[in-house]
Amino acid sequence: MRAFGPADLHAHSSVSDGTQPPAEVVASAARAGLAAVAITDHDSTTGWAEAGVAAREHGIVLIPGMELSTRRDWASVHLLGYLFDPEDIALHAETERIRLDRLNRAERMVARIGDDYELEWDDVLAQTVPGATIGRPHIADALVARGHVRDRGEAFESILHWRAGYFQPHYAPDPLEGVLLIRAAGGVPVLAHPGVSRERVLPEREMRELVEAGLFGLEVGHRDNSEDGKRILLRYAEKFGLAITGSSDYHGAGKPNLLGENTTPADVVERIVAEATGSAPVVP
Repeated sequence: MRAFGPADLHAHSSVSDGTQPPAEVVASAARAGLAAVAITDHDSTTGWAEAGVAAREHGIVLIPGMELSTRRDWASVHLLGYLFDPEDIALHAETERIRLDRLNRAERMVARIGDDYELEWDDVLAQTVPGATIGRPHIADALVARGHVRDRGEAFESILHWRAGYFQPHYAPDPLEGVLLIRAAGGVPVLAHPGVSRERVLPEREMRELVEAGLFGLEVGHRDNSEDGKRILLRYAEKFGLAITGSSDYHGAGKPNLLGENTTPADVVERIVAEATGSAPVVP
């Protein structure tokens, strides 16, 4: 059996907004020399089975997970949930609600963009696979295909930026509810990239609420976290006894992030596995 680390605990496949099928993400992780990788598609566990088969084939540990959309006021707050029960009724119902509203939001945005640019809903569907969690990255890919922008980055900095006037919000529960849902499903919750800027770091009072609800850790090792944000997060981790994780947030060709550019040590992964009661890692 291979060790649990180094592990990359945040990677997306084409089930959400990554560009590779789950099996290819796992194969890429093995080629990158990782001992373990987590598949964490947005609000979906659809890729778990395919990724599990690939993990056994390539001799790498798979940590099944998900990136759960949550929101506090108008700010998006994402939670990484690991090793929960994918059949848990409450969590499954909530992710279905999120996915449906994501879909409706995307349709509303495309309709608004289509008033000013050549873009139709079929253009977006052409950038997805059946059953995928459709989001703004797929709209970005459609804009690229139409020649309106060069890549996803330009799309998000221009047409898909909230200042452009096409942005629409989608439903997401409060992060406190998200932590409770993941824990109730036997999973282990970690705040995803919570230090993008000092202003985006949750206040101490709100962090305490999440910790008391069962928050396990903070994704400090992430390229989007600012240095100021990391300092605050490390202080929170020490004060509240939170674990520190590191991840790439890999999206294949959808982002420049590289598998293994930030990793989580084996002892932290072992703690996640020990605390989880909803499902188990796939160990070759």
